[in-house]
Amino acid sequence: MTTDYIIVGGGFAGLFLAHQLIKNGKNFQLFSDGKIGASQVSAGIVNPVVLKKFTTFWKAQEQIVHLQKTMLEIAEYTGENFLVNEQVYRIFHDEKEKEIWQKKREQPDLQNFLSSEFVDFQIVSNPFATGKVLQSARLNVKGFFQGMQDFLRKNNFLIEETFDYEKLNPENSTYGNLKFSKIIFAEGIAARQNRFFKNLPIVPNKGHHLLVKFPEPLNLSATLKKKHFLFSVDENIFYYGGTYDRENLGNSIDEAAISQLKNGLSEIYDGSFEIIEKKFGFRPTVKDRRPILGRHPVYRNLFIFNGLGARGILNASYFSQHLFDLAENGTALPQEIDLRRFT
Repeated sequence: MTTDYIIVGGGFAGLFLAHQLIKNGKNFQLFSDGKIGASQVSAGIVNPVVLKKFTTFWKAQEQIVHLQKTMLEIAEYTGENFLVNEQVYRIFHDEKEKEIWQKKREQPDLQNFLSSEFVDFQIVSNPFATGKVLQSARLNVKGFFQGMQDFLRKNNFLIEETFDYEKLNPENSTYGNLKFSKIIFAEGIAARQNRFFKNLPIVPNKGHHLLVKFPEPLNLSATLKKKHFLFSVDENIFYYGGTYDRENLGNSIDEAAISQLKNGLSEIYDGSFEIIEKKFGFRPTVKDRRPILGRHPVYRNLFIFNGLGARGILNASYFSQHLFDLAENGTALPQEIDLRRFT
């Protein structure tokens, strides 16, 4: 069997790469072991603002526009646009934060993101009101993965098994009996076990979230954020999270993180709530907050796409195009994301 590409990894990086191959008419096989990773348990928030400091980030506007276009393209073959038009509202801690917001929105790079409108929500505690983040949204994460995986299965693009590095022969461009042209590793923190891309500066960042139920349904069609994000995922089922932890990296629920979430939710909701589910994942982060893309220095048919961090959706959508252009046309990568910046 022969294919143009192999993609290793079924998270945001792998699926947005798959979209690039689909729209460009390439044959490929995507390997996914079916394990729930950071992408699958993420909040799916699409947000151009760093809500702790009221700043933005590199290429935020370009990434927002590109994601909107990409989701329309994906809807053409999945039958659904998984981008939910529910904007983020930042709950102010005090009057000083509101004043900082007002000053920051006068900056040219933030004028299109920070609204001058302040909103009060009756269903939660927000005595200093909230600020609306313009151009923010949310990805229906569960729907996105189901829709993409169903399409990949239907078209025989998906291999649901663990990738075995021992079967890979890069000199002959073969994986077992499968002949390929190029292979892209998009594995998240699993890349630390990838012998072809050793010593990548990937730092795991553990994040927890809760699914909660309230005694009375909350009429909420927005995403609220004070310490963590709160939004509806089903009838009276709400997502609340997530935490950030680079120190406690055990493969189990951390009760300290759960307490942090419970306390954070209690700050904005003065009532009881039932915890339906506790989940965690490990985000692949990089110290310079830029993803890692590139080609293997020796095996020129091997590529890496990793380090998407907490902005996995925006980074995966936008930079998957860059990696495709590199692999297909040899287009140079921006230095800020090139693997070679670490050599």
